[in-house]
Amino acid sequence: MNTINIGMVGHNFMGKAHSHAWRTAPRFFDLPLTPRMTALAGRDAGRVGAAAATLGWESTETDWRRLIEREDVDLVDICVPGDLHAEIATAALEAGKHVLCEKPLANTVAEAERMVAAAEAAQARGVFAMCGFSYRRTPALTLAKRLVDSGALGPIRHVRAQYLQDWLTDENTPLTWRLDKDKSGSGSLGDIGAHIIDAAQWIAGSDLTGVSALLTTFVADRPIGGDFVGLGGTGGTDGPRGPVTVDDAAMFTARFADGAVGVFEATRFALGRKNAMRLELNGSKASLAFDFEDMNALWFYDAADEPNAGFRRIQATEPEHPYTGNWWPVGHGLGYEHAFTHQAVDFIEAIAQGQAPSPSFAEALQVQRVLEAVATSAADESRWTAI
Repeated sequence: MNTINIGMVGHNFMGKAHSHAWRTAPRFFDLPLTPRMTALAGRDAGRVGAAAATLGWESTETDWRRLIEREDVDLVDICVPGDLHAEIATAALEAGKHVLCEKPLANTVAEAERMVAAAEAAQARGVFAMCGFSYRRTPALTLAKRLVDSGALGPIRHVRAQYLQDWLTDENTPLTWRLDKDKSGSGSLGDIGAHIIDAAQWIAGSDLTGVSALLTTFVADRPIGGDFVGLGGTGGTDGPRGPVTVDDAAMFTARFADGAVGVFEATRFALGRKNAMRLELNGSKASLAFDFEDMNALWFYDAADEPNAGFRRIQATEPEHPYTGNWWPVGHGLGYEHAFTHQAVDFIEAIAQGQAPSPSFAEALQVQRVLEAVATSAADESRWTAI
């Protein structure tokens, strides 16, 4: 009765991150339910078997439907491309399984709406769903949220959000599902832009209400072939090439419901930027800034300080900072993988307490509506588009 049995669909980049989280969470946090890595699903028996052995799963399935049917699976963790999210999540919720689904929630607003309806119906039966916007669980960003909620910044006036990577700058990097609109829904917009949209709305405490956007694709076709499923990789100039059907970069201005204005940029073509997920909020009394490439630091400026004092660096590794008291001594920073562990911890605790987790599917639907508005605006000469 003190165990929660996990079944996961997908075992590549996100599957590895989530596996690490389920394995690590009970070793550093006192959980009300201990996750058991019961079953891993993948299409190829050989590959999923090898992944299960490496990542620590007890058994495998080659059909996600069989995984959902299993009585020894309580929670389904979805780590596959977006075109499969709605079908798997809806089936799992209807079968009485809790669901953790990677972001973005779906490929379309219509799919996301169906997922929200399924999640709300399931919640009435005590079954919960959460979307995996893992950056919320970065201690420095959670601290930023606390500062904004405390009123330390005053009313928010400006929000600047960027997500900059460079892993697609080589035009001979081969095609991957992330460059196929049918599988991914969009390119940099949904892949990384969704993260900064969610983080900005969550920290500011206000939803976006309208956007004016620009999308562009720099490389129209890429080599076909190769097992290119994550970040990085190299290609070649020989052989057939296939079309890139998503955006390479997304930029938009926005307005928040509380009157703040925002500027957003997401690209996988910023040479030298490896995983620069950046946020800055300017309020009437103070400002804060964050860059994931220095993920243990939060920069804070208080207008009441001595003039010209500038931003001060908060090292978010103290025991009183979010999550950090369960890890290392003060000053020993955390890494990318810890946010997924915190995500697993928070979801398990919400389930055990019978409380709705966050970000809910409804919150993720709001992000999906922003993604759709950005695409609509960009297709209409950057016309202002309401959300």
